[in-house]
Amino acid sequence: MNLSSNKHKHYIIYKPYGVLSQFQSNAKKEQSKKFLGSLFDFPEGSMSIGRLDEKSEGLLLITTDGKMSDFVNSQKVDKEYYAQVNGDISIEAIEKLKSGIEIGFSGKKYITKPCEVFKLNEIPDLPIRSKKIRDDRHGPTSWISITINEGKFRQVRKMTSAVGFSTLRLVRIRVGTIQLGNMNIGDVVETELNL
Repeated sequence: MNLSSNKHKHYIIYKPYGVLSQFQSNAKKEQSKKFLGSLFDFPEGSMSIGRLDEKSEGLLLITTDGKMSDFVNSQKVDKEYYAQVNGDISIEAIEKLKSGIEIGFSGKKYITKPCEVFKLNEIPDLPIRSKKIRDDRHGPTSWISITINEGKFRQVRKMTSAVGFSTLRLVRIRVGTIQLGNMNIGDVVETELNL
C-alpha cells in the first residue's frame, strides 16, 4: 500500500541496541537513555511506526504521516525478526510457536496468533552488536526467523521464553516489503514507504 504524499517524510533506520524507539520521555529513569533523535535530525512531527524495545535492534520506520503509522501498526502488515535463542531450539518448540502460545501481557494471559517460524541453517550476516552476546562456550545457541503481524509488548521475547528458549539477540529484518538489507547499525535512509 502506498499512502505516501509529497508533504510527508518517511525514513528507514537500523535502530541500534540500547536506543529507545521514541524521541523523548518524561520518565525520570529514562532521561539518561539514548533516543532516536541522537541518530538523525528528523523533521518536526516525526514518529516511529511501532517500536523495538531498548535491547532489540533492526528495521524501524519513521514517518510524519499518522495514517501510514496506523496502517503499518494494523495487523495487515507482517514483521519478520531474526532471533538468536539460548539453546538448540527443537522442532517441537518451533511447532508450538507456529500454532500460537500463551504469554503474559498486562497482567493477563494472551494466546498469540499463528505465525511463520523456522530455524535458520546458518548464522545470519548481521553487523556486530555494540554489547557483546555470550558465545557458544557457554552452551549452544540457534537462530530462528519469526514473522508476526501483531505487536504486543516484547512479544517475540515472551514467545521464545514460553517454549524454553530465551532470546539473546532480536533483530527486525522486515516490515511488509521493506527489508533491512545491508544497512549498518545506526544508518538512516529517507525513502518512500510502499508496503
